[in-house]
Amino acid sequence: MSYSIGDGLVSLALAAGIVGYLQVTHRSRQKRIEIIHQERMAAMEKGIPLPELPLDPSQERRQPDPTVLPILGTVLLTLSIGTMIVLALNLPAPSNRFWVAPLPFAFLGAGLIAFHFSQAKPGR
Repeated sequence: MSYSIGDGLVSLALAAGIVGYLQVTHRSRQKRIEIIHQERMAAMEKGIPLPELPLDPSQERRQPDPTVLPILGTVLLTLSIGTMIVLALNLPAPSNRFWVAPLPFAFLGAGLIAFHFSQAKPGR
């Protein structure tokens, strides 16, 4: 398999994008730490006590949205059933058996919907 110059440029651009992203995040973190250090030094010179602050504030965890699983399950189930119908109707006779290809996604969607209803509280 031979690669072209365009393939090399694409891979170099992707690598440069990743390195650039890492550089920007590192510089922003470094700048934030530097500002916190300057504020603390100024407070120490004036004799003002400062509370301890974490350098990386922890992300607050949100409660998971209970509607994500049934929505994703419905989308997967309906898309895969629609794809199976289209494949069964439009494929030529020798490859007609490939209509079952989206069946794992249909089972995944049905499983997500079933899991949602099995976890549902009785009052809902």
